Amino acid sequence: MGRAAAVRASTKAKTDLRKAKTNAIFGKKIIMAVKQGGSPDPNANRALADVMKQAKAQSVPVDNIQRAIKKASEGNVGDFKESIFEAYGFGGASLVIHVLTDNNNRATADVRSTVSKREGKMAEAGSVLFMYDRKGCVQVPAVLEEEAVLEAAIEAGCSDMELVVEEGTTRVYTDPSETSNMFQAIQSMGYEQGLEMSLIYVSKAPVECSDEEFEKNMEIIDALEELDDVDRVEHNMSN
Repeated sequence: MGRAAAVRASTKAKTDLRKAKTNAIFGKKIIMAVKQGGSPDPNANRALADVMKQAKAQSVPVDNIQRAIKKASEGNVGDFKESIFEAYGFGGASLVIHVLTDNNNRATADVRSTVSKREGKMAEAGSVLFMYDRKGCVQVPAVLEEEAVLEAAIEAGCSDMELVVEEGTTRVYTDPSETSNMFQAIQSMGYEQGLEMSLIYVSKAPVECSDEEFEKNMEIIDALEELDDVDRVEHNMSN
């Protein structure tokens, strides 16, 4: 296999893994939404409706969505819960690790092991989060005009908005309570596929690490995001 073909194969493999991880995470979120909302009907369960919107925007197959809803009604399915771990990397970097699991002991052991093996350090609860603001975020794989987004947001009933464009991607930050409305506002602009909606933590004071520190931190983040129980990892690096 030539170098170009090898690179393409490696890229495809990584894409397939990300897709499988996305499908698995949304399966867990759907099960959790059905159980917590008490209904498999999205018309009667707002949390489920929101998760289904996100799943469809991320091209999660309809069969997967329906299978997860059905599975949520089975007695032998685990109770998935969300939790957050905090850690320190290199050069003043901090990490907020979002976990979605039905086995907290396993998730805790995996996260701690992954961080420590790469010379990071687990942090006490709250020692990192106080440096972050809680925000709603809608991410769009396109460059959006702020004025157009603002108009759609107002029509959707949103009163708080911040738009950031970076490398062909637009992130719209809003108050956590308005995240679903902002998601609908972006959809009303004609954007359907690839939308991501989440409640995230945004650093109040980003730090710039050296290239070496950045690479070491990304090694920790990449390894964490490969864990089945880890949904995503946020950080305070500006570079």
